[in-house]
Amino acid sequence: MSDSVSGADRAAEGFRAVFGAGPEGVWAAPGRVNLIGEHTDYNDGFVMPLALPHTCLAAARARTDGVLRLHSGDAAGGVVELRVDALAPVAEAGAGGDRGGWAAYPAGVVWALREAGLLSGAGAGGADLHYTSTVPTGAGLSSSAALEVVTATALNELYGLGLEPLRIAQLCQRAENDFVGVPCGIMDQTASACCADGHALFLDTREPALRQVPFDLAAEGLRLLVVDTQVKHELGDGAYANRRAACEAGARALGVPALRDVAYERLEDALATLAGDETLVKRVRHVVTENRRVEEVIERLDAGATRSIGPILTAGHASCRDDFEISCAELDLVVEAAGAAGALGARMTGGGFGGSAIVLVEEADAESVGKAVTEAFAAAGYRAPRIFPAVPSAGARRLS
Repeated sequence: MSDSVSGADRAAEGFRAVFGAGPEGVWAAPGRVNLIGEHTDYNDGFVMPLALPHTCLAAARARTDGVLRLHSGDAAGGVVELRVDALAPVAEAGAGGDRGGWAAYPAGVVWALREAGLLSGAGAGGADLHYTSTVPTGAGLSSSAALEVVTATALNELYGLGLEPLRIAQLCQRAENDFVGVPCGIMDQTASACCADGHALFLDTREPALRQVPFDLAAEGLRLLVVDTQVKHELGDGAYANRRAACEAGARALGVPALRDVAYERLEDALATLAGDETLVKRVRHVVTENRRVEEVIERLDAGATRSIGPILTAGHASCRDDFEISCAELDLVVEAAGAAGALGARMTGGGFGGSAIVLVEEADAESVGKAVTEAFAAAGYRAPRIFPAVPSAGARRLS
């Protein structure tokens, strides 16, 4: 609690230094790691993320003049000032290849709220916001979703919108899809908005339906490590969109609304239908088997067999690497080195093409496994990874 309070105090002080007066409040939204269920969310499938203790904080104050002023304590540059009634999607605004920079994410949230009819009237939606974040950027830990969700959570209270966390997640997804131009699924925003302390979140993205699954690793003598390879990934570079387009093409070829509708028991029949297009075969096989792996992990956790999920995590990595082709040499090395050092299981997490991996270990082995991974990176000539424990944490909330 002391860290959160001091973080809130620092955010409030930063706000005061930038805007000349104190904020009305300080809010937080976390980054996340995904335990299992990669690239299944935009296929109406199953995912199982958990929130990290790393958060994006927003100190905020409402305005009545329709002006949005955004400032980041972590990014170069000064205050970004925008008119709420002039906000338009980045592509329409001609912002070019940078997708409008970091400010496009909170601006997109305000745009999505207005498009939903939630900020109406002259001057509505204006605000001063100052951000600080401990969520590593480019590490596949959803720093952008945390930025979106903390913005929506703050505006929800400042303007008395009465939005539930899941609705906040949906609006933030629309901001990233339609304003920023990244065709992400709903998982990251839902994890940031809805996760609970000490739990992983099972999300059926079609319903959408949520279930908090107890995930108290410390009580079982286990630890989940995050290994940030420090290889930056960028979901807006086209590779992510290509994967989504291939999944949609596979669903059309199979005559189903989404790959969620391909039963695991009928997978071989589905793949036979796609024979001749090896890319679609691979993409479909990953999504269908990954949905099944989410179900298997839940079954093991419900049975109290947490250690037994390790091989499922590793199998998920192999599928991401070979069938979805979103891994990289550094992520593969994490999984290989951790497994050789005695980890129970490991896999890449997040969108891929860099970012982070997770490693499930006995608590007593955490230090030795982390050392083995670091030494393997050094031997390969890679930049040293950043390793820290993933402690299942709470979703978006007000701090002060």
